[in-house]
Amino acid sequence: MNKRLFGNTLFLSLLATSSLAMATDARKAVFGTMPDGQKVEVVTLDDGHGFTARVISLGAALQSLMLPDRHGKSADVVLAYPDLHDYLADPQYFGASVGRFANRIGKGRFTLDGKTYQLTLNDGPNSLHGGTKGFDKVVWQVVKVVKSPEPSVTLRYVSPDGDQGYPGTLTATATYTLKAGHELDIDYTATTDKPTIVNISNHTYWNLGGEGSGSIYHDILTIPGNSITPVDATLIPTGEFRSVAGTPYDFRHGKPIGRDIRDGKEEQLLRGHGYDMNWVISRTKAAAPRLMAKVEDPHSGRVLTLLSAQPGLQFYSGNFLDGTSVGKSGRIYRQGDAFVLEPQMFPDTPNHPDFGSARLAPGQTYHNHIIYRFSVNKEAGKH
Repeated sequence: MNKRLFGNTLFLSLLATSSLAMATDARKAVFGTMPDGQKVEVVTLDDGHGFTARVISLGAALQSLMLPDRHGKSADVVLAYPDLHDYLADPQYFGASVGRFANRIGKGRFTLDGKTYQLTLNDGPNSLHGGTKGFDKVVWQVVKVVKSPEPSVTLRYVSPDGDQGYPGTLTATATYTLKAGHELDIDYTATTDKPTIVNISNHTYWNLGGEGSGSIYHDILTIPGNSITPVDATLIPTGEFRSVAGTPYDFRHGKPIGRDIRDGKEEQLLRGHGYDMNWVISRTKAAAPRLMAKVEDPHSGRVLTLLSAQPGLQFYSGNFLDGTSVGKSGRIYRQGDAFVLEPQMFPDTPNHPDFGSARLAPGQTYHNHIIYRFSVNKEAGKH
């Protein structure tokens, strides 16, 4: 190869690499100011090809995710508020990182290493998503923003010893990353200075047709779980593992979310006002992320595939959206306008030895790596 040709080839290669690097972006701005004067930041991640995410530091929450449909038209598929005022006035766990312990702990009590701890109660007689001031209601620190080649943001929150009744100073991080092929990864980690319990997950409300576009009952849901952990009247697991075979909870082969949701004979549906329970993907945590759920919107063609190594999946069909929340599009959010999929330990695990262990000791690192893969079914609209 002559020098001129080599030089041109090298230049074009460098130009292509530079263009690729410039295509992705991550930028930080102020989202609002808390009543105590603390700034809430927003970080926008952009792959340069119409796939963008917005993460706010209040609750380390996913505030927006733009995705194209089968026609290439983009829509925001995440329910959220347009500004900080609404987040403070009407908290709904929209997009939030929930902890220290996601889901419910019965009577807010658990025993660890022979000592009983009492948590704050915020769900009737129980503690839900970390208590009255869980991870969703605190401002996390934005500690790292990466622009390319995979734009990401890392947030950190240090929960002091005794926070909401939990033992140990817990340092938690949440890293959101946009990856090639329309993939959003959320990686949660936590460390502690004394034994404690940890179960962190994400509580994004999804509507693959676009937030505010209406019901998700037509979406086709697949959950590869053979059983659920049924709950009592206060939505605390009884300790039983109940087979899904022949029940409205059988999503192993995929079916519309709304097909059986009005079955008045099913006590679990009545108690949760719809689907709000834990599916057993396995009895133990896996070595690597594996399929937890798949959802397809036949109207837009958008498909969400969820992977995690956690043993349980809480599926919630938006039953308590009651028309009082107004979202980013200016539309109200009503019952069934979104679904939530939370990969996590089973609810109330600390009080059920058969559910495994949520214990975290000094020197150990907690992980929950959640992968959302998005694709488009070009043929969906023809069904």
